[in-house]
Amino acid sequence: MITGLLIRLPLVFGLLLLFLKGEAVRKAALFASVLEFGLALYAYFSLQNNPGLNLTVDEPWIRSMGISFYVAMDGISLVLVLLTAFLVPLIILSTFNRSYENPSLFYSLILFMQMALIGVFTARDGFLFYVFWELALIPVYFICLLWGGENRGRITFKFFVYTLSGSLFMLAALIFLYLNTPAVYMDGQLLHSFRIEDLYQAGRGLASNEQTLVFWGLFLAFAIKMPIFPFHTWQPDTYVTAPTAGTMLLSGIMLKMGTYGLIRWLLPMTPAAFAEWGPLAVALSVISIVYASCIALVQKDFKRLIAYSSIAHVGLISAGIMSFAPDQTGLAHSEGVSGAIIQMFSHGITVVGLFF
Repeated sequence: MITGLLIRLPLVFGLLLLFLKGEAVRKAALFASVLEFGLALYAYFSLQNNPGLNLTVDEPWIRSMGISFYVAMDGISLVLVLLTAFLVPLIILSTFNRSYENPSLFYSLILFMQMALIGVFTARDGFLFYVFWELALIPVYFICLLWGGENRGRITFKFFVYTLSGSLFMLAALIFLYLNTPAVYMDGQLLHSFRIEDLYQAGRGLASNEQTLVFWGLFLAFAIKMPIFPFHTWQPDTYVTAPTAGTMLLSGIMLKMGTYGLIRWLLPMTPAAFAEWGPLAVALSVISIVYASCIALVQKDFKRLIAYSSIAHVGLISAGIMSFAPDQTGLAHSEGVSGAIIQMFSHGITVVGLFF
C-alpha cells in the first residue's frame, strides 16, 4: 500500500498542477514533494520497527502477457526512494528565486519524473521496470528542451538518442529472458513471466554465450545512464545546457538508475557472464575515474566541472558494484556493493547540495 502510494502521489499532484496558475503552482509542488518525503520517512521507520513488514503491491496488469503491477521495497530500494524523496523538495526549493515560463508544466514534469524514478527503484516486473525507465526519460527531456540554454535542441536530442538506444538493448535482453521463463497455462493461454524471480531463474539457466548477450544488453543501458567511459559523451553538454533544476535531477537522482540496475537486475541474472566480462566492466569504470577526474581538474565552467566529477564518482560506484565474484545464485554480497550504495546516497546529496 505504501509503495503504491509513493508512486501515485506525485502523479496525482503532477496532474493537479497543470490546472493551477501563478505562485500557487510552486507552493503546491513543494507541498507535494514534502508530503512525499514524509511518506518515505514513514515507510523507512515502519520497516525499521517491523523488518517483516510487507511493502509489496502485486496486481495483474496485462494478463495476456503475464505482466503485473509488481512493486516492492527492500533495503536497497528504500535507500534510493528516500534519496529521491529528500532531493526533490530541495530541487523545487532551489527554483523559488527564478521565474519559468509555463510554471505549471515545469513543476508537473518534475513530479512526473519523481513518480517514474520511484517506480524504477521499486519495480519487480521486468516490463514494468522498462516502462518506468522510459517514463523517467520523458520529463527530463522536455525540461532540458523547453527551459535549457544555448543549442539545447541539438544537445537534448543527443541525450535522448543515447539513452533511448541503450533502453532498446535492455528491452531486447528482458524479452529474451521472458521467453526463457517457464510457461504456464492461464485463462486458456500459455504465458511466460516478467516477474523478477522468474527472470533471475531464466537468466541463470542460460548457456554462457546467451548470458553474455543478456549481460551486454543490460550493461549498455545501465552504462549509458550512469554514464561511464566510453558512453559518457552526452552528459557534460546536457548538464551545462539544462536548467539548474534539470541538472540536479540528472546528477542527483537519474544516474542512480544505472547503478541500481547493476545491483538489482544485472548481477543476479547473469552470474556466468559476469564472471567472464566483469573485469572488463571494472576496467571501464576505473578508466572513467581517472579520465573524468583529469578533465574535471581543468574545467572553468562550474556545471561542466560537476559533470566530469560525477562521471568519476559514478565510475567508483560502478567499480565497487562490479568488484565481487557472485556465487551460482548471483546473490552474493560484498563490501564493494555496500560501499557503492552508501556512495550513491552521499553523491546524490553532495552534488545537489553543490548546485543548491
